Amino acid sequence: MKTVKQVMVALKKKGDAQTRKTYARHGAPEKMFGVKVADMKVIAKQIKGNQDLAYELFDTGNCDARYLAGLVADGSLMTRSRLNQWARDADWTMVSDWTVAWVASENVAGTDLALKWMKAKKESIASSGWATYSSIVSTIADEELDFAEIRMLLKTVATDVHSQPDRVRVGMNRFVIAVGTFVAPLTKQAKTTAKKIGKVTADMGDTACKIPVALAYIEKNEKMGRIGRKRAAAKC
Repeated sequence: MKTVKQVMVALKKKGDAQTRKTYARHGAPEKMFGVKVADMKVIAKQIKGNQDLAYELFDTGNCDARYLAGLVADGSLMTRSRLNQWARDADWTMVSDWTVAWVASENVAGTDLALKWMKAKKESIASSGWATYSSIVSTIADEELDFAEIRMLLKTVATDVHSQPDRVRVGMNRFVIAVGTFVAPLTKQAKTTAKKIGKVTADMGDTACKIPVALAYIEKNEKMGRIGRKRAAAKC
């Protein structure tokens, strides 16, 4: 597969009604085929490294194609302008909180963009900001992280989380978990923040999704010996 048309045909063939129904319950707009993530990964392997094709896939506006674009694109090669465009255009949680966060976290400007997006009035962009920083702390070596900045963000979560829109609350909660799990020197402060915020609630729509209690999640990872063990890559 070398063209966006060929990839779209392949995606359409893999789409099914049940997956479309599931994605719709999770807030996906109508422009989708309903392709399982496992099937998208198979297609991604066939076109990996084709940066221009990834851009074309995202620009189709199709949900499946946009998620696939995130799997294929090398975020380190993307311009700030394009990353900002992807954040603005993301119209589904799987795109704003995963696709956009993945590629932004791979970019040298990732931290700056995350901080900028966190302040956005648009809920999906702010959510992308928190998701991006979560991806950064989960993959970047501790010595390359700005601990003072992360501490300030934890304080922001402690004071502001319950007054934020649903998706931002979820993103902030995930950030606390990410810091507590992947940044061992800050696990103690992350747990303190987790205790302060307690259980975070949000409208998850007609889904079975549950928001994890940050403190319990971090403590579970402690018991399993996972603290400080970085992920090889943000994409999954």
